[in-house]
Amino acid sequence: MKPRHFVLAAAFAALSAPVLAAPSVPAGRMHGVCWEGASRIDATNLAPLHELGVDWISQTPFGWAPSLTSTEVRYESSGGLWGETDDGLVKTAAWAHELGIKTLLKPHLWVRHGEWPGDIVMATDDGWKQWFASYESFILHYARLAEANGFEALAIGTELGKTTRRTAEWKRIIGRVREVYHGKLTYCANWNEEPEHVGFWDDLDFIGVQAYYPLAEVDRPSKRQIAAAWIPVATKLASLSKRTGKSIVFTEVGFKSHEGSLKEPWQWETKGEIDVDLQRDAFAAMFETFWTKPWFGGMFVWKWHPSPRSDGRRDRDFTPQGKPALSVIKAYYTAR
Repeated sequence: MKPRHFVLAAAFAALSAPVLAAPSVPAGRMHGVCWEGASRIDATNLAPLHELGVDWISQTPFGWAPSLTSTEVRYESSGGLWGETDDGLVKTAAWAHELGIKTLLKPHLWVRHGEWPGDIVMATDDGWKQWFASYESFILHYARLAEANGFEALAIGTELGKTTRRTAEWKRIIGRVREVYHGKLTYCANWNEEPEHVGFWDDLDFIGVQAYYPLAEVDRPSKRQIAAAWIPVATKLASLSKRTGKSIVFTEVGFKSHEGSLKEPWQWETKGEIDVDLQRDAFAAMFETFWTKPWFGGMFVWKWHPSPRSDGRRDRDFTPQGKPALSVIKAYYTAR
């Protein structure tokens, strides 16, 4: 670690100390947040992102699967939460563009009963054929929406690990998407072993990783311990980037602000004593590990609420809004 990183880390460790400037990084690095599509908003809801140094948001519409073995993918482009409808997606992206902020459209699948879409699997080849045909209709809808409204990037899928070993089918879908959409394409692989097993990275523009890596076995690790846990992750991702020739982007990364949250960072449950300093240390260790790596393409912080709580320090949730972690993010995002 370079000496200037030690200075930066010390500044972050004391809330009363000023936040020092972070190292500059290559042009094109994504300074992103995962935007929550909630009730109706207007342009003022996005204004805080400009001051934070954000230049990308991700937006997430949903498709719906009746079960993990259903061949059907359903979607509703006008129902549900406004921010997840076609109208909401388009208007939010337009307001973001006015601030110089680009959009990654990142459709997800939601499985009935809250089961994880990474466990979607078909029992027969015919079942897979039907599933991919249904999924193709779903993703092409959003590819056309992204093309018509100037969205700069599109994820062709998110956390669908038991489908991605069917390389031929995914390559066909990518080809169909490229026929109607001309921005950057990615796939958002789950953090475990999925990134190494995807066989179609060559057909995409960058590698997306949902970066909820377990980083501690104790409730309150030190920042040094968190940084040490990132080292093998960085080594593995550097190797993947070298093998594929693609940059790595954390299409989701976040830490809840309570004790024990780094044991299983993907968990939604918010148990444990509030610890906003742990969240701050987790972000600082991550930035110090990855931000200046030449193969690292940036990140999208999970999650940004259009209307956050007034007192973030009493919140165990993922958002850094109103918490010390936000100063860490701003220091790196505003350093150009």
